Amino acid sequence: MYNTQDDRVRKYLFDNKTIQPLQAWTELGVYRLAAVIHRLREVEDIKISTNRVKVLNQFGETCKVAEYKLEE
Repeated sequence: MYNTQDDRVRKYLFDNKTIQPLQAWTELGVYRLAAVIHRLREVEDIKISTNRVKVLNQFGETCKVAEYKLEE
C-alpha cells in the first residue's frame, strides 16, 4: 500500500518513467504534482527532469504542461 502522495508518484515514475499533471490527478489523486516532484528532488535526491509538452485541452486548444521524467 502506498500511503502518501510522494509514495504514489515515486512508484508511478519508477514504473512509467514520465508523468504529467492530469495523470497525477486522475490516476493518483495528486493535485499539486509540482510540490511532490520538488520534495522527491530535494528530500530524496531523485533525479527528475522537467520538459514542456503540448497537449490539447477539452476545448481543442493547444496548451503546454510540465512533463516530469525520471532520469536513468
